[in-house]
Amino acid sequence: MQLPNSLFISHGGGPLPLLGDSGHVEMVSCLQGIAATIPKPDALVVVSAHWEEKMPTITAGRFPTLIYDYYGFPPESYDFRYPCAGDPSLAADIYRMLGNSGIAAHLDEERGFDHGVFVPLKIMYPEADVPCVQLSLVNSLDASLHIDIGSALQGLQKQNVLVIGSGFSFHNLKAFFASGSAESRQLNHSFEKWLCDVCAGDQYLEEERRNLLIGWENAPGARFCHPREEHLLPLHVCYGLSQTRCTKRFKLTVMNRASSMYLW
Repeated sequence: MQLPNSLFISHGGGPLPLLGDSGHVEMVSCLQGIAATIPKPDALVVVSAHWEEKMPTITAGRFPTLIYDYYGFPPESYDFRYPCAGDPSLAADIYRMLGNSGIAAHLDEERGFDHGVFVPLKIMYPEADVPCVQLSLVNSLDASLHIDIGSALQGLQKQNVLVIGSGFSFHNLKAFFASGSAESRQLNHSFEKWLCDVCAGDQYLEEERRNLLIGWENAPGARFCHPREEHLLPLHVCYGLSQTRCTKRFKLTVMNRASSMYLW
């Protein structure tokens, strides 16, 4: 089996997947299943919803630390370790690929990995034996730009590198902790149906699919599911890398909300 190009994941709430939270059982099982099914990559590039910069920024350190960018969780949440190596050479390749596509970028040798990186990777590759580079979002949150960023990275397909978009197909924090009304469930399921259709449907030309993803705000339930789009945009990077319909989708429930993951 050939290594997929990219994988968009719903990474759950903070460190809860690593704490045995019942609302994340399906998510943990799904990530473990994906990692067990696909070939092991030589390196990972993770685009996390939890890092935004003025331009695409790439971790370039050899041994990145962890950033515990969550609050109010049990003490053990701040003792997690994930000692995987960075990959400065891969970071430099990404920097060049972006530049060759006319996208100014920046290398950061100091930044560590936020929880959008180390939480899912600790589930998927618990031995921490796959080098990893993190790539930021751009804080303009422009959907078209993030597809272009993915397109610029197509050279990674020749390097046995897996690009992971680490976000969440549903990310309304207030709704997560509110009682689920019939209306909120309907909005959640309507957006999920739209997203699955756009990512997996074979009825679209790629220009149509791209335009639908760029205009995602027009989808039913879009702004209820994503009051702010930072958790959706890693998907746009994943799509941009392949620019075709996904090869596999995964439907699941995370924290009592319909969610999904996509493999290209």
